[in-house]
Amino acid sequence: MIDKFKAKFVEESNDNVHDLEEALLLLEKDTGNMEIIERIFRAMHSLKGGGAMFGFNQLSEFTHHLETVFDLVRTNKLVINDGIISMTFESIDHIKHMLEVGDVDDASELATQAEFIKRVQHYSNTDSEASQPAANEPVAVVKDDGSKTYLIGVKPNEDILRNGTNPFYLIDDLHAMGQARVVAFADKVPVLASFSPITSYCNWQVVLNTSESVNDIKDVFIFVEDECEITIDELGKGNLLEVPAISTMIDESSNSQTALVKAELIKAGAIASEKKETKKKVQLKEHKISSIRVNSTKIDELVNLVSELVTIQAQLNLFAENDGNPAVLSLAENIQKLSRQLRDNAFSISLIPLQSELMRFQRLVRDLSKELDKDIDFVIEGGDIELDKNIIEHLTDPLLHIIRNSVDHGIEMPDERVKNGKSPKGTILFKAYYSGASVIVEVTDDGKGIDPEFIKKKAIAKGLIDANVELSRKEIFDLVFLSGFSTKEQVTDVSGRGVGMDVVKKKIGEIRGEVSLDSEIGKGTTLTLELPMTLSIIDGLLVKVFKNQYVIPIANIEKIFAMDGVSFGKTFNHVVNIEDQQYPFIDLRETFETEAPNKGTEQLILVKYEDRKVGLLVDQVIGEFQTVVKPMGRFLKKQENVSGASIMGDGTIAMVIDTNRLIHNNAIKKYRTKN
Repeated sequence: MIDKFKAKFVEESNDNVHDLEEALLLLEKDTGNMEIIERIFRAMHSLKGGGAMFGFNQLSEFTHHLETVFDLVRTNKLVINDGIISMTFESIDHIKHMLEVGDVDDASELATQAEFIKRVQHYSNTDSEASQPAANEPVAVVKDDGSKTYLIGVKPNEDILRNGTNPFYLIDDLHAMGQARVVAFADKVPVLASFSPITSYCNWQVVLNTSESVNDIKDVFIFVEDECEITIDELGKGNLLEVPAISTMIDESSNSQTALVKAELIKAGAIASEKKETKKKVQLKEHKISSIRVNSTKIDELVNLVSELVTIQAQLNLFAENDGNPAVLSLAENIQKLSRQLRDNAFSISLIPLQSELMRFQRLVRDLSKELDKDIDFVIEGGDIELDKNIIEHLTDPLLHIIRNSVDHGIEMPDERVKNGKSPKGTILFKAYYSGASVIVEVTDDGKGIDPEFIKKKAIAKGLIDANVELSRKEIFDLVFLSGFSTKEQVTDVSGRGVGMDVVKKKIGEIRGEVSLDSEIGKGTTLTLELPMTLSIIDGLLVKVFKNQYVIPIANIEKIFAMDGVSFGKTFNHVVNIEDQQYPFIDLRETFETEAPNKGTEQLILVKYEDRKVGLLVDQVIGEFQTVVKPMGRFLKKQENVSGASIMGDGTIAMVIDTNRLIHNNAIKKYRTKN
């Protein structure tokens, strides 16, 4: 059972680390923002408290030192600088490591942590104790500065140490909330012969001046409310610790271990208590659960079950149509409506915002730009756009490659940018937005750009295209994605842009997406990715080519035309004239090498491809179907023109056509060398 709770702690801690890293990136741009500093402090506090509770003692200790630094920052005793920011980023990486390996106990790792702690303590050596008034000073008038002073009693149960809780951290957390004085009571500590190191014998009283609310004080004890007797009494407004008489009373109580009495403290401060507080146990704030944490494997299982339901639904529809019974037909229609709603809900659950993965891109830009002595701003637009989590998982590596190239090879050095009339600081813009049933992701840098003529010359030199072929600007940039275009030799103009870009193209293609490149010399480069929102179920158009069935995603279809088959045999260069418009087309009988051509009426399906429309010639359009896309087996994985397969209601198989890849592959054939 404890392992289950530990796993939950690690999962929640990773969220805290993500929040910590995001806040730190924001703080680097706005070092004086106290809201961000408080956000960082809270994340560290949660990591420290949870770590001690679940046996991550090294994590708790390490985070405690880090928290001390930011406590000095939040109390204006330490100023944020680049050293603190860099040290905290490295500390975050160390915390990630501890969460991954389950705390550290290896000698070498402990030595590494000790060095980390020394670096952290270097920044916390500032004197954090506030000056106290002398005992013989006259009673001061307490200024109402919006703060309040509380008397807090902390009496832990004897077995609290057995659960991994360190009471000193609770006292330390109270110190972090403002100015505090503590009286410790150790009268129950037994003689050495009876002493147990895992038993808690002490209790404390704390006089705390803070601007935080009572609920914030209660939050300090949120994890130990059943293991401590906690009392919180309000003494009055303002900082009573500045009153000499109260300071003297605390000193005397510390020497004699006499309990501090609320009435006497109020009397010593000459302050009237406006309301009576009764001792009460800390209670959790009432709240409603607005969201729940679900393991991603459960979501995958739900989506798979819904996918199977859609397949069964197709079989039920076919049975109802053949049976002809009105009652069965009505039942099938109702179940189809419900299954469609269930499908939509299941897929909305599996969608996650891109923002969840953008943190690693921000961190990459920051670290790599510092390593290369470049000043680069990473700007995000549309981070709240949602995609299927499986798509995001496949998208991360290609995006890391694209952004790394932008930092390394796209953005110039600051002096070079100034020489060319630019700002010394470069910019990489990550932009995401919806476009129909797709999501568009653009990564744009304002760097030196790529010369299209250089790309064409290089492709000719590598034997990838014929020297006499005429290519549009876009077709030239598409050459960057050809396998074999790049070499290991360092070429300044396109260094890195072609290295592995064929792999990027392939990875994006595996999730039925498309990638394109556009660039302008001296102004920058844009990589555009067009992605589906989900992978498992699509609305498709079922078509027939000879004896085989295929599915074309409806999201890509513009129009359907019934054509005389003879007209296609007379076309030049596979271009047909329809409604006074010329469209290139692809004969799917040729693509899939069917046994015999169709002699009757043919169907031309006009589909979208980037900024143009292309026709797909089929023998017959059967109708619209809700299609469950299954991955191809290992023997068919290399099929470039299909993205999966689907089981029809009658048990037959239909291949799902990847129209983008099909059209792209046919375009390449036009300008690739014939040899």
